[in-house]
Amino acid sequence: MKFLSIGDIMMDVSVVIKSEIEFAGDTRAKVTSQGGGAAANVAVWLAEANQDVFLNTRVGDDQPGEYLLRELANRGVKNSQRQIKGESTGVVVVLVDKNGERSMFPDSGANSGLSLKDLPDLNQFEVTYFSGYALINPQSRRNALEILESLKMPIVIDPGTVGALNNIPLIEIKNWLSHAAVLILNGEEAKYISNKNKILDALKDLKKIVPTVVIKLGDKGAIAIDKEIVEVGIGRKKPIDTTGAGDAFVAGFISQWFKSYDLRDAINQGSILASKCISFVGAWPAK
Repeated sequence: MKFLSIGDIMMDVSVVIKSEIEFAGDTRAKVTSQGGGAAANVAVWLAEANQDVFLNTRVGDDQPGEYLLRELANRGVKNSQRQIKGESTGVVVVLVDKNGERSMFPDSGANSGLSLKDLPDLNQFEVTYFSGYALINPQSRRNALEILESLKMPIVIDPGTVGALNNIPLIEIKNWLSHAAVLILNGEEAKYISNKNKILDALKDLKKIVPTVVIKLGDKGAIAIDKEIVEVGIGRKKPIDTTGAGDAFVAGFISQWFKSYDLRDAINQGSILASKCISFVGAWPAK
């Protein structure tokens, strides 16, 4: 398959702490920088799974932008090479606690200007992954919706976190999702968008909008619906860092789904990549 990934690329600054935060004081931490951003994460993990992938995104004309473009090339990810003069590359500070859970503080930077003019020739691709963050960002929402409506191939959407979605009317979010062939999201997001308290009810409700729905359940695996409901439990070790694990799952899932259309196989493949991702700090595998 030839995949197109549309959306954000970021410079992740990961701050890993092993103790309680000393607010208004000093807290010892391990600080590292590496590539991130949902669309870029999915593209990198698709390449890791030996898929042909093109990342459509934008960086600034700064050192982080130059670094990210080099890293994409090193990982075999073709990309739009859009380095925007006068703009800064997107940056997100990722706070990773002692349990491996992360909190994010994003600045979208050049990602906010993504538009139809940035798109490559769409005829060369078979499947598009579309990051919900492009739609969530009010500065890019109008252009992102134009891009979404222009796509004439199967679209996979991950809508983004509840914290980012909760200022947008649900009817608008559901309109975005109606363009998707596959929806992949976590349990919290599924409950929020469907306004259901139980995962199974949320799954069935979202199926009314999108033909194939996959709900990620963390270390419990995933549950999905297409022609039938399939649940796969996956035991995982304690994570070092969960940053990018959901995106790695998406990459693994869609690399298998569009080959076999077998939910169980696709969930298993997604879980394999997600398990790899939580075994180190950062969203991209070390090279």
